[in-house]
Amino acid sequence: MTPNKTLLLILSTIVPLLPGAAVQAADGAKVFKEKTCTACHGKDAKTPLLPNYPKIAGQNKAYIIQQMKDIKSGARSNGQTAAMKGIMHLVSDEEIEAVADYVSKLPPN
Repeated sequence: MTPNKTLLLILSTIVPLLPGAAVQAADGAKVFKEKTCTACHGKDAKTPLLPNYPKIAGQNKAYIIQQMKDIKSGARSNGQTAAMKGIMHLVSDEEIEAVADYVSKLPPN
């Protein structure tokens, strides 16, 4: 093995073990609050501000992800999506995943 390959092998083994080297997953509950999802969907994701806003607690994770991505991209622009469109440009794909995971695990009732 060449010295460069040996060094590469050593670094690829050690770097992930260094403090701060691993990227932490977004905290869905924290993102839900910070991105103001609570303003429309409620702190528990099932007491929306207005009756025509969806109750999203317990919703299917894949469905939530797709809806958020569609609103962000503009593929979905019906209903109350205008309210979310202004926020979604501030939400990363990792945060979308985290929020969807968090919300899908909340009890629906």
